Amino acid sequence: MASSYWYKDVLPFSAMVAVECTNVDINTLYKAATSKGLSYYVFAFYSFAIATLVLLPLVFTFRLFVSQLCGYIGIEYSSPTLASAISNLTPAFTFILAVIFRFLFFLKSNHKNIPL
Repeated sequence: MASSYWYKDVLPFSAMVAVECTNVDINTLYKAATSKGLSYYVFAFYSFAIATLVLLPLVFTFRLFVSQLCGYIGIEYSSPTLASAISNLTPAFTFILAVIFRFLFFLKSNHKNIPL
């Protein structure tokens, strides 16, 4: 019973907190590095070199590289605080989409039982 609580409630929350903290750290590190003259292309290369050593399968996702590169270019014109704040909206948008699609699925599957 306790392991079910751990997997359903604690583990996803811990993973979400770890990802957001890592995202804030990387954005802050990037802003500090580029303010001293490091190119965002070089920073993206270093990020993926580390990812190659740690998480080899994720390196082959091309969309991830383009997304990260666009994020770094955006931080070049703003701040890591803004980038972290905008990245925190991703779970909210995901939740809203999940509610919408689940609600639409509910309406499609149970429309015969609703009295008109």
